[in-house]
Amino acid sequence: MRIRPVGAHALLLDCTASADVPVPALVEAWRAELWRRRTQGELIAAEIVPAANTVLLDGLPDSVATAELLSRWARTVTAAVEGEDATGRVTADAEVVVPVDFDGPDLPTVAEHWGVDVPAVLRRLTDTRFRVAFCGFAPGFPYLTGLPAELALPRLATPRPRVPAGSVALAGPYAGIYPGASPGGWLLVGRTDLVLFDVHADPPARLGPGAQVRMAAA
Repeated sequence: MRIRPVGAHALLLDCTASADVPVPALVEAWRAELWRRRTQGELIAAEIVPAANTVLLDGLPDSVATAELLSRWARTVTAAVEGEDATGRVTADAEVVVPVDFDGPDLPTVAEHWGVDVPAVLRRLTDTRFRVAFCGFAPGFPYLTGLPAELALPRLATPRPRVPAGSVALAGPYAGIYPGASPGGWLLVGRTDLVLFDVHADPPARLGPGAQVRMAAA
């Protein structure tokens, strides 16, 4: 893990994989630990933002002093995830069940890539316990980890100009759900009526980083 300064009041934790600690598990461990430390008053940060390989801390009163704290906490965080797989840490976080109509046009393509039939794809998706690694691309768009690395999928060669809101999709090692209609190049496997982003809600994103997610056939 490397700590990089970002301006005067932010730090970027750049996580590196090892044989025992995969990057998604390490990023999630840092996110959970930093949120815990902030709740307990041991860390002052306006924003803690996880991404695929990094965690950004912004709004720090003293970035140098915070970097020293991060260095001291690194061993605790690493020890917490050693020996666990890329699905990340299992915690007692509440599970969000997402009802899905599995009627996406790319299901046959996913089945072909995975070397199984479509019913087996559905079983895999409903049996997997996903976790929101981070949000990006669009407000409230959750990047869900949980699928084995060998099931990673290529994006479409040509993105669709419009993907309907609520579309459940797969790309690379992730599953995701489009919170609103937008262009997109992920493989579509279904659709949910769950509202993922509401500017009037607190928090606005229904599925934030760290949330556990299970898909259920609607």
